[in-house]
Order: sequence, then C-alpha cells, then structure tokens
Amino acid sequence: MATIRDVARAAGVSVATVSRVLNNHARVRTETRSRVNQAAQTLDYTPNEVARSLITSRTHAFGVLLPDLYGEFFSEVLRGVDLRARRDGFHLLVSSSHADGDDLVEALRSMRGRIEGLIVMAPDIDTGALVKAAGNDLPLVLLDPGMHVVGCDSISIDNAAGAAAAVRHLLDLGHRRIATITGPTWNADARHRLEGYRRALGEGGVGADPALEVAGDFTEPSGYAAVGFLRGLVAPPTAIFAANDYMAIGAMSALTQAGLRVPEDVAVVGFDDIAMARYLNPPLTTVNVDPLDLGSRAVQRLIDGKSGASTRRRHEVTPATLVVRRSCGSSSLGPESRSLTPRARRSSP
Repeated sequence: MATIRDVARAAGVSVATVSRVLNNHARVRTETRSRVNQAAQTLDYTPNEVARSLITSRTHAFGVLLPDLYGEFFSEVLRGVDLRARRDGFHLLVSSSHADGDDLVEALRSMRGRIEGLIVMAPDIDTGALVKAAGNDLPLVLLDPGMHVVGCDSISIDNAAGAAAAVRHLLDLGHRRIATITGPTWNADARHRLEGYRRALGEGGVGADPALEVAGDFTEPSGYAAVGFLRGLVAPPTAIFAANDYMAIGAMSALTQAGLRVPEDVAVVGFDDIAMARYLNPPLTTVNVDPLDLGSRAVQRLIDGKSGASTRRRHEVTPATLVVRRSCGSSSLGPESRSLTPRARRSSP
C-alpha cells in the first residue's frame, strides 16, 4: 500500500507539499498540484483519514443515535439524514437501541473524536445528561425530544395537533364513541398524541371515556389485541384512532377477522403515514409526518451551526397533517349504523 512518502518521492516534492495538496491548501502552484494528484492516482494512494482528522480536526462525519432501527419511520429519518449529509460530503456513524440516558452518554463517548456533530432521536429518554456530556464543543441536535432541552437545537413533531385533527375528523363524520389505541406511557410521542385525542374530544363536547383508551406498544399485535378488548365493551366504539399506523394495521386485521367492515362498521385512523398506509384495503386515513424532511432538517441545523450561519439555539416544530383516505367512510353513512358487533348477514333470496 502506497504511503504519502511514496507520493512525495514520485512527484518530486516534500511530504508537506503533498499534505497541502491533499487538504486543498490554497498556497500550492497549479503545476505542483497537478503533479501530486497524478502521482497519487498512479500509486492508488488513499489518505489515512484518522491521521488527517488529527491534523485538521475534521472527520467529515456526523453521529446519529436512534432508539431503534426497526420500522419504516426510523429508517426514513435515517435516510433523510444520510441524503442531506452526503450533499455536503459528510458520512454517518449510526448507533441504535439505547435504553436510557446513560446508554446514550456511553454511545456519545465512543463516537467522540470521530464526529463533528451529533443527531439524537430519543423520545423515551431524558437527554439532559447527554447534552451536558456533549458540552459546547460538539454541535448537537435532538429530534423529537420528550421535553424542551436548553443548550442545543431541537426539532419536534406536532403530535398533539396531528392527533386532534384526526379525532376532529371523526367527530365531523358524526362519531361520538371514539376509542384510541395508545403507545407506551413513557414515550413522549404517545403522551402527546393522547393529549391531542383528549383535547379534541373535549372541544367537541364529548367527554373522554377511560374505557375507550386502550394501551398499545406501537406494534401490529398490540393493535390487534386492542380490538379484542374493545369488542367486549357494553357500549363499543364506532371509530378507532390508533397512535401509529402499525397499530392501526393490526386493528384493521382484527376487525376483518371478526367479520367487520372498515369503514362501514368501524372507522379507523392511524398516525405517521407510512408508505404501506396508502396501499391497504381500504387505504388508511392517517396523520402525515415527513421523516425524510425531519432527518434533513436536523443535518441542516448542524451544518448551519458549523458554518456560523446560525449561532442561536432554537426549537423547531414540524407539522403533522391529516391525510384523508377511505378507512373513515363519509358522514352520509351515519355512525348509528356502525358497531364493533358483526352485523347479521342476510341470506341470498
């Protein structure tokens, strides 16, 4: 493997000159630069990036810490980060499945010295210790934190407003008994979506019924199981708002297997607008959050901070917008004709 000394010897220059050329230093003559680049190409020389970073304090890499890489939403956030980072010549170091704040701090320590900025998505975890560990020398952006954290940039999803819009849509269709399948109680997204659900019911003159709030864990099986519970109620709901699309998909499967039709018997709304939602039968009404844009905006905040374009720490909120498809039906159907109890099927004449 060729070394920088081999390149210097082949080009007839000093090692220092080769270093200046490879680091795009301005004070190198055009002829010398061309000769060094030609020698490096001929020898198939690859610079030692670790050694270079020690000299230049540039690693051309960002770190990304995610709670989990399972599921379409997180993979799209990561894709948005990657696409935007590559536009400016940055690579990514990615770590996932961190259970608590100490876990995040350890991951940060393992990346320190190898990254120029860090993006963290941890809606389940108190990130205060992480912000303190990052200090003032490492740019940090929190994605969808459970609370506003002083000392770093952050971008949140407008979960409560999105959930409220979904429930208001169901109320406008005439529904009054609207159930929700929640996410885990310790998850900030789940808490805020439940707040939006309750707020919309209150504003619509419908009191929240604890019996209609069924715990889920953001997975299809929990949505499926929730329908079993709801069907056993004396006064079952006519509509279901699931706190994410995966639980909505599980609920729709359970309803179909129970002989119920969506939306004729029960209306269903989800949250996140994953790609699969539009291809279900019927297509799922859901709340759209653009994870690609979320990831891209996080990288832009890091780049702005590094370039000096923005020195003020700020908290941004990305909108969550209702996308109406066919899983809710229309107001002309009338909620009185819907129930979680299968209808008696008429026999053929």
